[in-house]
Amino acid sequence: MKKLIKCPVRTVTVRLIGRLLLPLAESGTISVPEMNEVMSNLRHLAQKGEMLPDVVPKLIDQKEAAEMLGVSFAHFRNLERDGVFPFKRRKVGTAVRYYNIDVYKYILTLPEDEQNKSQLPTENNSS
Repeated sequence: MKKLIKCPVRTVTVRLIGRLLLPLAESGTISVPEMNEVMSNLRHLAQKGEMLPDVVPKLIDQKEAAEMLGVSFAHFRNLERDGVFPFKRRKVGTAVRYYNIDVYKYILTLPEDEQNKSQLPTENNSS
């Protein structure tokens, strides 16, 4: 994604904005999910110098999550069992689902490496 800003947003500025928004959320002027979304975008802007891309939120199954992460379905299940992922599974009836936004945010937190874009444990290195 293209960098949007010439002057970076500092982390201290993001914390200040969070303190200013908190009373507004507590009073109901803005909703808590709205405040969380604003803060998430600001944190990402401060860290990466760009806004979070627009993603239509939807529930995805395990195979789709594995595809997004670029790993096999079996390896994804092993990594999930080992607690590698910060995103939570959601049960819809008997089916396991994930929010695509949670998976996407996890991908954005992975450190960039020119040799290997994915920092997930490999199938050979996982225990």
